[in-house]
Amino acid sequence: MAIANPIYRRRLLMLGPLAVAAGAGGAFLAMLMRMKDGQFDPRAVPNPLIGQRMPEFDLPAQIPATEGFSSRDVFAAGRPVLVNFFASWCVPCVVEAPVLMDLKEAGLPIWGIAYKDQAAAAATFLTRYGNPYQRLARDEPGRVAIDFGVYGVPETFIVKGDGTIAYKFIGPMSEESLRDTILPEIAKAAK
Repeated sequence: MAIANPIYRRRLLMLGPLAVAAGAGGAFLAMLMRMKDGQFDPRAVPNPLIGQRMPEFDLPAQIPATEGFSSRDVFAAGRPVLVNFFASWCVPCVVEAPVLMDLKEAGLPIWGIAYKDQAAAAATFLTRYGNPYQRLARDEPGRVAIDFGVYGVPETFIVKGDGTIAYKFIGPMSEESLRDTILPEIAKAAK
């Protein structure tokens, strides 16, 4: 009996990884089925701030701006505003820059926050790729970004005129996402 017991234990230990792999495979298959049915968006990251007032903050100016802005300034805008977190070291931010410039030309208010960036580097970025921002601030320590739930840049928030966060877009905006997602969400926020 003592000889069979170690063999039995080894067999049980070998079944453990097999059970974990089977569970992971089942979860992956369920995710694929939800994606096929259109019920799962791999880019969607839930944000508890959607439908809530934006966090309070007061940030210093980012060059070339002469003054920063605060959450009170966003509330005072009285209409939907895009709050865009960007950084000079962010490659996807370069991809997004022409789309933001198009939005600026369309008259949409975009307020930028340079995230964990040095003032001179962010200023060089804006000179090179264009400055689409009506208001421009810097969050060098990244505390405001944490309050917003930002985990990478670029991230853009649509804030209603009453200061409520209506939508969060993760990643660089493209012409397609602008047409299919951002502009419809702005129209909803304006109502």
